[in-house]
Amino acid sequence: MSKWQEEKAERNRQSLARLTKALPRIFPPSVLSRALSRPFVPPTPRLAIDSYWRAHPIRADRLARALAARSGAPKGWSWRLGDDRKNGLPATFRTPPAPYRERAYARGPGFCCVCGQPVYRFGWHVDLWDTGVNRNAVWHCACVIAWQFWNAPSGQARLLRRLQGRRCGETGGRLWRSAEVDHCVPLFRVWSKYRDAPWPELLDYWGLPNLQVINRDVHAAKCATEAHDRHAEPSQRNPFQG
Repeated sequence: MSKWQEEKAERNRQSLARLTKALPRIFPPSVLSRALSRPFVPPTPRLAIDSYWRAHPIRADRLARALAARSGAPKGWSWRLGDDRKNGLPATFRTPPAPYRERAYARGPGFCCVCGQPVYRFGWHVDLWDTGVNRNAVWHCACVIAWQFWNAPSGQARLLRRLQGRRCGETGGRLWRSAEVDHCVPLFRVWSKYRDAPWPELLDYWGLPNLQVINRDVHAAKCATEAHDRHAEPSQRNPFQG
């Protein structure tokens, strides 16, 4: 065994001891199973949960949208853009609408600023431990990963390619290495035509239902068509589009 392997084994022994000591009596079995199978065992339950959701961004996306559907939009809320970050308004339509991130509708500590649902121990979305809301948290671990996925879906291109069977979402042909992630309905059109749709149905346009991987030449042609359409709708432009 090399020196590096010995150090890795010792690190994992220490991490496993810390994790075992910190584990509550009830813990999500799928999370624990993955944590124990990692090359480097996460030393705390919170890191184990974070590692689990990072490995499953599609599950995080689906869960975050389901939790948002449970909350619904606050009364009087509408999707707006702004240049004042203190109020939590997005500066561009490319940012997913999130009413509970806005100061006027924020539910405060213990509630997720993405989906609006209570946050429990370890950033989990269900109170498995009967300890009530976690007043030190404003995000679910799953919603953190979902938010990252919505804002940068190209980071999960390999996963999306696999889900599509490595076939172009537009032509059905083989995906090349240069293939790119695309929104089926472009976000400018979501803003111009669908911004009055109920929240959180709007989140589907940032999530998996509106994402596809297409070959670069097909993407370029699609973008050219969309640019022409966008130019034909000058009345729909907004000064904060970015």
